[in-house]
Amino acid sequence: MNDLISQLQSLVGAAHVLVGGDLSAYELDWRRRQHGKAFAVVRPASTAEVAAVVRACAAAGTPIVPQGGNTGMVVGSTPDTSGTQVVLSLQRMQAVRDLDSANLTVTVEAGCVLQSLQERAREAGLLFPLSLAAEGSCTIGGNLATNAGGTQVLRYGNTRDLCLGIEVVTPQGETWEGLSGLRKDNTGYDLRDLFIGSEGTLGVITAATLKLYPLPAATLTAWAAVPTMEAAVQLLTMARRKLGAGLTGFEVMGQFALSLVARHYPQMRVPFVQDSPWCVLLENADHESEEHARAQFESLLEAALEAGCATDAVVAENIAQARQLWHVRESIPLAQAEEGLNIKHDISLPISSIPAFCAETDARLVREIPGVRLVNFGHLGDGNLHYNVQAPEGGDAVAFLREREHAVNDLVHRQVARFKGSISAEHGVGSLKVDSLPTYKSAVALSMMRAVKRALDPANLMNPGKVLRL
Repeated sequence: MNDLISQLQSLVGAAHVLVGGDLSAYELDWRRRQHGKAFAVVRPASTAEVAAVVRACAAAGTPIVPQGGNTGMVVGSTPDTSGTQVVLSLQRMQAVRDLDSANLTVTVEAGCVLQSLQERAREAGLLFPLSLAAEGSCTIGGNLATNAGGTQVLRYGNTRDLCLGIEVVTPQGETWEGLSGLRKDNTGYDLRDLFIGSEGTLGVITAATLKLYPLPAATLTAWAAVPTMEAAVQLLTMARRKLGAGLTGFEVMGQFALSLVARHYPQMRVPFVQDSPWCVLLENADHESEEHARAQFESLLEAALEAGCATDAVVAENIAQARQLWHVRESIPLAQAEEGLNIKHDISLPISSIPAFCAETDARLVREIPGVRLVNFGHLGDGNLHYNVQAPEGGDAVAFLREREHAVNDLVHRQVARFKGSISAEHGVGSLKVDSLPTYKSAVALSMMRAVKRALDPANLMNPGKVLRL
């Protein structure tokens, strides 16, 4: 294997082949669920170098784990503990290759950090709407590999919907240059969609051509207290009717989730946290003027208060206040981590089914685990909940995770299936959910997925053990 190390060093430079020492930044997943062991970490600087590294690994029969910002939630981009896998980090490939204002597209390399792309688009007077809590460190390649969602899926869709073309290095080390900026191209199978969401199991995404949008004239944020989940769904229906395409965000947050933010980040002001079982964060992007947007928002909230689906509401007066409200929402996962290890779920459901799902599943969990605490929040506008389960107050969080995780996952996932939902909405499958997939995916679907995997990666060298068992 020393021959492979020497070959990799000759391809990308010795400084960019990391062996030994502290590699936890690449070997430890974001949730600290698994600390793997890499054979080496290789950091190419170009698509040609990626292709050369993949060819060398393929010839040696060495598995590859593609990695972007390593911010995933399902242990999908870290190596296993065998010490035989090469971590292929794309973080050096950060270039914005082209920005076409007339075509409303931008072409970027896979290691470009999401926030950097947002800022580059804004400098050009344009909007790249993908927005995630990890946007300061997650990369475009990782966003595409997991088909990331975020807070504006309601209006703009998942990352898949924002992508027009990609560049991919295949498991054999060939390069497919598919960086089309076309909105229409019906010339056979849509190969792009095979790789988006495949979590690095079919090839390495090295660049992408993405959609841009005109910047709205004004973007306003509101926070509302709602008495029930049913009322939150009713408010969403009203917001869609009154705001139309201007409704770009609709987040729901349970009282306990917000109380964790108030407890662990007392410097934050969390509106209505003690006054209502649920709160909703809404965003309205208007292409006319701030006055028009504010009038729309105020009309909506007045109607919601009259209808009883909101009990109180506030509209941010300026950008700073809006950022503070979003910061509260985005701090829930961090506050939950401060509270202790927990059982996470990233589920999607028909929006109309969410109130019944929450009522039934809450009751079952509380009945089976007295004192259990439910951290429920997420993107209600697109039906995606982060339905998380925390140990009882004062309990041993490590023991709770060890002893209860399987049973809790089974209960929640079976409830999701009963309500015709999905056990993974935006985080992916990775290795955490790979053994659950056969229970909730049809045999026909799994057979087709395995056929694709075997056709493109017959040696099973691309991120083995993730998404599918062969």
